[in-house]
Amino acid sequence: MAIAVKRTGGIAADGVKVLVYGQAGAGKTTALATTPGPIILSAEAGLLSLAEADVPYIEVASLAAIGEAYEWLTGSEEGRQYKTVCLDSLSEIAEVVLSEERAKTKDPRQAYGAMADQMQTLIRMFRDLPGRNVVMTSKLEKVQDQDGRLLWGPSMPGAKTGQAMPYFFDEVLALQVHKDEEGQAQRAFLTQGDGAWIAKDRSGKLDVWEPADLGAIFAKIGGRRD
Repeated sequence: MAIAVKRTGGIAADGVKVLVYGQAGAGKTTALATTPGPIILSAEAGLLSLAEADVPYIEVASLAAIGEAYEWLTGSEEGRQYKTVCLDSLSEIAEVVLSEERAKTKDPRQAYGAMADQMQTLIRMFRDLPGRNVVMTSKLEKVQDQDGRLLWGPSMPGAKTGQAMPYFFDEVLALQVHKDEEGQAQRAFLTQGDGAWIAKDRSGKLDVWEPADLGAIFAKIGGRRD
């Protein structure tokens, strides 16, 4: 069997894979427009904030539609031109999958288990897109970590799914909104967990707080901005 030896120095060139979460209205969807060459797979009806940015998107109202979008992104010349693939949001996609599974069985545990398995497969499938940046968004909720602590984290139906989600990504960014001295809203990403919010930066290149500009963050980690 042939062994392929790779080098860690080339990992960033394969694209940055990020999970972004925050409260409704924090600006998660708007942040997607700052990425290089984006296309959004949207399971939400909240793209009005991007009207002026004119970002291309595909509506995905079912698991089958998500699969078709994946095939188009990887198998067509038009689909491969996009440099950043955005899933907005995992929370809504999971609800769609859960609804489909509930229609198949009367056992709620079976439905949640099937949803969790399918979401893990979907996350890995898109996360591992070669040569692409991938951004997945999520809503916000209080979640219990594996140590039993209640923290702000990404929202998903099913406790096990929510607990597992941050482990799929090297970068987990919590989008927060604070008001400055003049009362103006300032948006920024928390990149490191602080005991109240789940966040992480495995690249080690980000400051604790970064401006809500994903393109700049990609460039800082080592990927190209354009």
